[in-house]
Amino acid sequence: MAKLRVGIIGCGNISTTYLRFAPIFKSLSLVAVADINHASAEARAAEYGVRADSVDDLMAASDIDVIVNLTVPAAHYDVTRRILEAGKHAYSEKPLVLTLEEGKALHELANSKGLRIGSAPDTFLGGSHQQARAAIDDGLVGKIIGGTCHVMSHGMERWHPNPDFFYQPGAGPVLDIGPYYITNLIQLIGPVTSVAAVATTAFAERTIGNGPRNGETVPVATPTNIHALLEFANGATVTLGASWDVWKHRHAPMELYGEKGSLFIPDPNFFGGDVEHADGDGEIAALPTWDHPYGKPNEKDRANYRCAGLADMAQAIDENRDHRCNIDLAVHAVDVMTGILRAGEARSFVKMTTTCARPAALSPEEARALLA
Repeated sequence: MAKLRVGIIGCGNISTTYLRFAPIFKSLSLVAVADINHASAEARAAEYGVRADSVDDLMAASDIDVIVNLTVPAAHYDVTRRILEAGKHAYSEKPLVLTLEEGKALHELANSKGLRIGSAPDTFLGGSHQQARAAIDDGLVGKIIGGTCHVMSHGMERWHPNPDFFYQPGAGPVLDIGPYYITNLIQLIGPVTSVAAVATTAFAERTIGNGPRNGETVPVATPTNIHALLEFANGATVTLGASWDVWKHRHAPMELYGEKGSLFIPDPNFFGGDVEHADGDGEIAALPTWDHPYGKPNEKDRANYRCAGLADMAQAIDENRDHRCNIDLAVHAVDVMTGILRAGEARSFVKMTTTCARPAALSPEEARALLA
């Protein structure tokens, strides 16, 4: 297999994750990084032994096959469009875009040029979420008829040195953390047909609690407390609570209720963790250990295999098959998330205008085949 030669645009916090984990996958070869602040690119390049380019030079580089877009969400569409126009495959951090129209435009552009677009999150490829997928597909709990999801905290300002963009339109808990939950729900249950929501904003500003800007305040211009209801094509209904206005809670990240039992699924923001199950009269207990490589701790006590989606896209290009973190999935997730925000503003139901197939499951054997 020929390796896909990778460039990265955007050298902020998330870039270190891609630079650290891309080398564990055999289909990826890191070549260069770029940033509008060239000093940031030079620092990352020196740290990880790659080349520092200007953004324009990286776009034009002949030794780059795919560019990973790690810019802020508001820039995702413009940067990904430029990548495609430069004749290169694109892989974007989540969310792929901020509007459905932008997603459709990128889809048409990529198709016209015969290029691929991939998008995070790829955590649904983790061992725990693929074990949950296998349990559902094998009929362990029967048809999924309902569920609950909760992603709740008190926001990013306590740990992120520059949390401003988290609280602007295009971010907030639905568009920033929601992709992990919604993408996992789609791969487990299938596409969404309609959503309803109530959305509020509890705090007009946030105070940074760390770093050189400690004590500064940032304005809040997007809803930070959203309660949504998702209706799926298979008839299931799932509630989603997404909030950055909560100090503590006892909700589980994700529970799915089937005709014959229930599944308890760990945080979709991560690759690993125990999947638990109970049938109608039984106790809740962990499913048997599953030998999936992306569930094994490789970073302190946590499984972290980010870049798995990018590696799968590289292999899919080589094998001429669909990749799992594909644009249809990403655009449908954007449709769901922006639909939730519209529903929250109008306090009404919003119908989805897109759909997608469930991405292919990733078996332990297929996961191992991606690793170097």
